[in-house]
Amino acid sequence: QVQVVESGGGLVQTGGSLRLSCAASGSIPSINVMGWYRRAPGKQRELVARISSSGGTNYADSVKGRFTISRDNAKTTVFLQMNSLKPEDTAVYYCNLKDSTPGDYWGQGTQVTVSS
Repeated sequence: QVQVVESGGGLVQTGGSLRLSCAASGSIPSINVMGWYRRAPGKQRELVARISSSGGTNYADSVKGRFTISRDNAKTTVFLQMNSLKPEDTAVYYCNLKDSTPGDYWGQGTQVTVSS
């Protein structure tokens, strides 16, 4: 069983930065994609960024140039560096791991609030 646990959310002012972390544990297939999604109040969950086990990345247009996703060498921890934060980035951020077994694992979510 795979588990993913997020950390690093909080309250920040407009223009500030936060770094989210997501640690995956358990029997993790070597080929997988880890990503960050978010759900703002009254909106649907949306992809923020994702990174494959080979290092390929994708970003939502709204965060390109401001957010950076990365993985550690063991490929079990994913980071989301968020810079130049805006009030519209306020949401619950969820970590996700997908693999080919097929597996689809979600964390419990971490709140990010950007004050204007």
